[in-house]
Amino acid sequence: MIDVKEQINSVRRDLGTRTLEAGEARVMTISQAYATHLEDLWEVVTDPQRIERWFLPVSGELREGGKYQLEGNAGGTITSCSRPRSYSATWEFGGQVSWITVTLTEEGDRTRFELEHVAHVDDHWNQYGPGAVGVGWDSGLMGLALHLSNPEAPRDQDAIMAWSASEDGKLFMKLSSDSWAEADIATGADPEDARTRAENTYKAYIGEA
Repeated sequence: MIDVKEQINSVRRDLGTRTLEAGEARVMTISQAYATHLEDLWEVVTDPQRIERWFLPVSGELREGGKYQLEGNAGGTITSCSRPRSYSATWEFGGQVSWITVTLTEEGDRTRFELEHVAHVDDHWNQYGPGAVGVGWDSGLMGLALHLSNPEAPRDQDAIMAWSASEDGKLFMKLSSDSWAEADIATGADPEDARTRAENTYKAYIGEA
């Protein structure tokens, strides 16, 4: 699959806060630079056939104002689109609404994929911290790296599930959870609380919660 430690270390993770009409929200930002050009990465993150190869099958109208639905996951509305640089959408899942923005930036012969996810603070956040969504996005960025290394390969869900249960898969979940704890601490969270939330996240992902 992929070198777990190298992948974890290739990702930038940041946290911030934002005040919305409904109250306090957390802003989670994750990014990675890939060895491809801007137009190719734009196609990777907007074309349904390519999205399916690295993330999940998606249906709907992938245009500004259109509705989308990821298979077995979130859906929502695409609220803005500025080809080939960025798009924003609502992220609606489990009765909750949050917001994502994807931005692509050229960095020499590479292109950086950055995703910002804004979500209200709730009991789920208090129990699991940023890793509750961060680990999932870490997995997405790893899928993106794998896809770009072999663009024609189909997404193999059985292989993904088997890898997730392997020692490498568990190590990935652990390192991702711990990295989000460190990002939490860097923004002023109590270290013990942040690491407890990260451990809760890790156990949930490996089925020990």
